[in-house]
Amino acid sequence: MSATIKDIAKRTGLGLATISSYLNGGNVREKNRVKIEEAIKELNFEVNEVARGLKTNRTKMIGIIIPEMNNTFFAEIITEAEDILRSHGYATMICDCRSDAKREKEAADFLFHRRVDGLIIMPTGPARISLERFVESGRPIVMIDRKRDEISCDCVLVDNDGAARDAVERLIHAGHRKIGMIEGPEDVYTTKERRRGYKTALENAGIIPEERLIVKGNYTIAGGAAAMRKLRNDNPDMTAVFVSNYEMTVGAMMEINDLGISVPEELSVIGFDNIDFAKAAVPRLSIVTQPTKEIAREAAAVLLQRLDERSGKTLSVPSAHPLDSSSGNSHNVKIIKLKTKFMEGRSIKKLEDPAAESGEK
Repeated sequence: MSATIKDIAKRTGLGLATISSYLNGGNVREKNRVKIEEAIKELNFEVNEVARGLKTNRTKMIGIIIPEMNNTFFAEIITEAEDILRSHGYATMICDCRSDAKREKEAADFLFHRRVDGLIIMPTGPARISLERFVESGRPIVMIDRKRDEISCDCVLVDNDGAARDAVERLIHAGHRKIGMIEGPEDVYTTKERRRGYKTALENAGIIPEERLIVKGNYTIAGGAAAMRKLRNDNPDMTAVFVSNYEMTVGAMMEINDLGISVPEELSVIGFDNIDFAKAAVPRLSIVTQPTKEIAREAAAVLLQRLDERSGKTLSVPSAHPLDSSSGNSHNVKIIKLKTKFMEGRSIKKLEDPAAESGEK
């Protein structure tokens, strides 16, 4: 017969209220906590999570929805976030919607019915349709990597505009003027931000952006390869390319190798993310790197703080961007934007005569 909280009370000499408070995540004195945990271990006591969830209206489950499970960027964030949430007593349910809006809606409905306490999501489709129930129920939502204006919720983003602008400026400073860009789907937040950064860098240097030098790669390896081939065929005068996503960088480099293009002698390249791939490439790639662990930490920290607000608890969760809880402002939407970094490789050629290199007269 399994042990009950009455058995724990008998073993520790503590009241049922104290033990119940501990089991439900409440605050108890340190000496009482030690007694309870020792008794739980000795009696092999197991908490009935379903029953506790019905009583407290909290399941200690967090839903996570991502566009692609096999995407390295997403995988690194989810792994780190899951570790942090687990250390705070939360399990996770991860749904891969395969970049399909319908699947995303189905995943959100599934997680809502499973009564998850909160949601971390990288949105693919219309957020209002997928997340309306979560908003109405007051369950916290944290968006990462992407932002949707139709839903008011906390977001953890990176400075995509600044990342693209910095990358293209490096190519301009190396003397390049005909700079191509491989971008993602046009309706994705990160695509719009990175395109803006690319164009801003060119305009600031007095270069008129040309649409023929921008090709969509749809954030896939195959898309990156196809976009690279089109850029090369349509723009023989192109001397450099900025690839704005990791999968597309892999695809673009595969196509460059297939076409027999020498990097950086014939074409300079700046890619995006995945340090291991950049180091393995020949020559070593110059890339923009995103702070995946910091994104995960901030997303988990914001979500945990929102959950604490709902339960009336005060718990210190490490965050470089804590929520503003002064003057009743803790419910204001929090937008956290993190800086990217740049890893220098050997894939950028410095042009001594940009006009000559680009075929201009």
